Amino acid sequence: MYKNLAGRAVLAWVTACFLSPAFSQTQAPGAPLKIGFVYVTPVTDAGWVRQHEEGRKAVDAALGAKVKTTFVENVAEGADAERVIRDLAQQGNKLIFTPSFGYMEPTLKVARDFPDVKFESITGYKQTPNVATANARYYEGRYLAGIAAGRMTKTNVAGYVAGFPIPEVLQGINAFTLGMRSVNPNAKVIVVWLNEWFDPPKERDAAMALFNQNADVVAFHTGSTAVMAAAQERGKMAIAYHSDMRKIAPDAQIVAVTHQWGGYYTQRAKAVLDGTWKSGNLWGGVKEGMIRVGDFGTRVPKAVQQEVLARQQDIAAGKLQPFRAVAGDVRDNEGHVVIAKGAQLSDEQILKMNWLAEGVQGRVTR
Repeated sequence: MYKNLAGRAVLAWVTACFLSPAFSQTQAPGAPLKIGFVYVTPVTDAGWVRQHEEGRKAVDAALGAKVKTTFVENVAEGADAERVIRDLAQQGNKLIFTPSFGYMEPTLKVARDFPDVKFESITGYKQTPNVATANARYYEGRYLAGIAAGRMTKTNVAGYVAGFPIPEVLQGINAFTLGMRSVNPNAKVIVVWLNEWFDPPKERDAAMALFNQNADVVAFHTGSTAVMAAAQERGKMAIAYHSDMRKIAPDAQIVAVTHQWGGYYTQRAKAVLDGTWKSGNLWGGVKEGMIRVGDFGTRVPKAVQQEVLARQQDIAAGKLQPFRAVAGDVRDNEGHVVIAKGAQLSDEQILKMNWLAEGVQGRVTR
């Protein structure tokens, strides 16, 4: 698929060289590199977009006057995204980051018309000569958070508020469950699907429903801080995602799984500046510094913190793989063996994940 895609992209590049007015745009000598960012929600104090905004700020801090960054927030996926991305390219931005899966196709479409602009499709999977892709191994952090949840739960029930049943979300649910059951074999995880990424009232209602089903700790894969606020309100525990959320839930947060984009964004901006930027694909995790677990809450015993951090070091060193079956077969929640004892899932298998692990109460809607 990528071979054919690359061929079409090269043809588009050649055509654009002769037909597109965008090709005539060049970087003025000594002028700062203009870099654009497109955000799928408003910039809030915590969450998915907050972490990318921190990444943008890291680029400014590292490169100073060499760059001039800008962002557009609350851009819906689809036609609005294409319009905004195109506007950024027309305004002379030579590097554009588009961190949302639904921005992938609009990014590719605009990139065909601006072959001299570099695009970074974050969470996308299609590359062309001027579109690179990158994503993080969020599931590594989820496994570590599961260990913390397994040690902290008193009811042996965790809740999980989930957006959509796509592989990335399934990876997180399964890794969390496997981590939890690695230290607490009796634990179970109840999943509520929202079919929304960002809907604070629905996120809150889902968390409250899970607490009513005996869950005393919740995790989530949605875009707001509503689940954390609900846990704080009910006196329960929660796993922060994307960002440290202790400001929202000072008593509820037991640990945070955070995404760190500043290093990658800075590296890619430097590559444009020195002329070494190339399209490619990166799937980085704990080892690359793109995923970090920490920011423990006050109720977490020191021994649990040390255990989680030790397992984080094991992942970084390649000693621990969340989707490796060590003690026995890993089964899905319908009883099928999905990872045989001694085996480890390949990246391709992880990226196509379509099952829920044993211990999860819920179904993958297809």
